[in-house]
Amino acid sequence: MIIEPRMRGFICLTAHPDGCAQNIKNQIDYVKSKGKIEGAKRVLVIGASTGFGLASRITSAFGCDAATIGVFFEKAPAPGKTATPGWYNSAAFEKEAHQVGLYAKSINGDAFSDEIKQQTLDLINADLGQIDLVIYSLASPVRLHPKTGVLHRSVLKPIGQTFTNKTVDFHTGNVTQVSIEPANQDDIDNTVVVMGGEDWAMWMDALAEANLLAEGATTLAYSYIGPSVTEAVYRKGTIGRAKDDLEATAFKITEKLSALNGKAYVSVNKALVTQASSAIPVIPLYISLLYKIMKAEGIHEGCIEQIQRLYSDRLYQGNEIPTDEQGRIRIDDWEMREDVQSQIAALWVESTTENLTAIGDLAGYKQDFLNLFGFGFDGVDYLKDSDEMVLIPSIKD
Repeated sequence: MIIEPRMRGFICLTAHPDGCAQNIKNQIDYVKSKGKIEGAKRVLVIGASTGFGLASRITSAFGCDAATIGVFFEKAPAPGKTATPGWYNSAAFEKEAHQVGLYAKSINGDAFSDEIKQQTLDLINADLGQIDLVIYSLASPVRLHPKTGVLHRSVLKPIGQTFTNKTVDFHTGNVTQVSIEPANQDDIDNTVVVMGGEDWAMWMDALAEANLLAEGATTLAYSYIGPSVTEAVYRKGTIGRAKDDLEATAFKITEKLSALNGKAYVSVNKALVTQASSAIPVIPLYISLLYKIMKAEGIHEGCIEQIQRLYSDRLYQGNEIPTDEQGRIRIDDWEMREDVQSQIAALWVESTTENLTAIGDLAGYKQDFLNLFGFGFDGVDYLKDSDEMVLIPSIKD
């Protein structure tokens, strides 16, 4: 079938298998171009199909020569209907890994569930024995709690007062004012349950109890802080409370891993275009300005550049891992440079529908958004028939 992007609001309803495969190849080529990393050899990535989780799996495999198990929740293709991009990403990753003799298997299902946790434990036990590195990179708006059976939904809201600021519809380029009503306590609590650290801790407890963590095992979760212009709706809002919980959980996990000389970290990463960030008011406008400045300074990074630098310059650089006062790895250091942020603050005030294409990088934002779904890549013929029925080699059903 001929596959074209079909948009509905802040999501694309289609994905291109050949474009997703090209995306994977591009990321692999980048990692290989940076040289080998002396890092983990047996890696579990929870949330492995898109974004930072996918980049972590690629870097682990093609940077460290690691065997990888990826856990994700994606929709398989059906005749005449494409899969989600994460499905095609994972299929392409496994194919590329197998071609060079790397172990790579995947599990598709709800990572919050006890069933998927047990399936993962069984696979590790059967194939790898133990794990050196656990990446926790789940991004879900809902969580069915495995112990209570309650379905929790996260919300993106400020706390304490209504938030009003600029935002942009990246499809049209229209800069407008947006207002978001404040959260109540239930909103906060539910968001923490979905996006906080409880599930990360459950995964680590399950792995430890099954004796599947190697001596010195490391685990890493991803977070974001961002600038003052976004903090009311992000870091000081409901999501921020969840991130606070995630970061506090790292210390609790480290305490439990002490018998193995293991450690848990939270890495604070850069703002990037994702399906989730595109739906957050203010963020698309901020990213458009950020991209323009960072590209001009020669310090722009996408997911794969961020994670490759995280591995090579932080996790596996041979010395003690550098952290901030809260024990977090800061790979958002280039984004948060004072000169970068001061330029954004000045541009933010003057940004309008009329001038955003000149002072911001809306075209780059749109390109990155299309890339998420496998569209807009050089070397892909989008006018030819594509086979939507691509399967993931290690997933039989």
